Amino acid sequence: MKKQIIHNGSVVHYTVTGTGKPVILLHGFGEDSTVWRYQVPALAEKFRLILPDLPGSGSSPITDDMSIEGLAEAVHSIIHEEEIDACPVIGHSMGGYVALALAEKYYNHVSALGLFHSTSYADSEEKKAGRLKSIAFIEQHGAFEFLKTATLNLFSQQTKDEKPGLIDEQMGLLHNFSASALVKYYQAMMARPDRSAVLKNALIPVLFVIGKYDGAVSPADNLQQSHMPKKSYIHILANSGHIGMLEESVKSTRILEEFLLEI
Repeated sequence: MKKQIIHNGSVVHYTVTGTGKPVILLHGFGEDSTVWRYQVPALAEKFRLILPDLPGSGSSPITDDMSIEGLAEAVHSIIHEEEIDACPVIGHSMGGYVALALAEKYYNHVSALGLFHSTSYADSEEKKAGRLKSIAFIEQHGAFEFLKTATLNLFSQQTKDEKPGLIDEQMGLLHNFSASALVKYYQAMMARPDRSAVLKNALIPVLFVIGKYDGAVSPADNLQQSHMPKKSYIHILANSGHIGMLEESVKSTRILEEFLLEI
């Protein structure tokens, strides 16, 4: 079911599907909620899935506050609208940053946390420099031209060699982004603080899904962070880069299902 709320004067669209206990799945940068399309059919048989299009992505326009904390507030508004006491929140990449910000402020509403190719660390100076170069490219050439190259680089070489159709499919979903939204996302990611304390202080289970060939989020950093929470679930996708839910969709679905059922 397609639904919407008004948050900070702007519409935030989201989808609710399935029955059972609620679970929120957050997409990353340059994606919308359809990035979870291969997981939804199986998971919806056991859970009530809530899949937002974060402000600036998919059907949701930009809001006044596009910071990571502002995006977390938008998700919290959905939690309030759906009358959820607490539920697991799983985020891919930038969506993981949003999930961490949500867990930091509204820990009572997050019963489990999932970092899917994501990190609690703040951007390094090298990472910030790379994002600034990306912003300059976006401002000069536009969102789609940037995303074509950036998205391709997120896949592992094995995926590129063996699943060109999958990559073409994802490329076909890149047209619904504005340059201003992408720039605001990059600015938000550069400004976000280190949230390692959220993991260190977590009393809830935390899932880490790591791509062996992830060039966007360091697998070594992920493994280091996975020892911070009191209870961690750690999975390495041996053939994936940064988009494991697509690259190894069956394994990713199984990981999520087993995690959600166990907790």
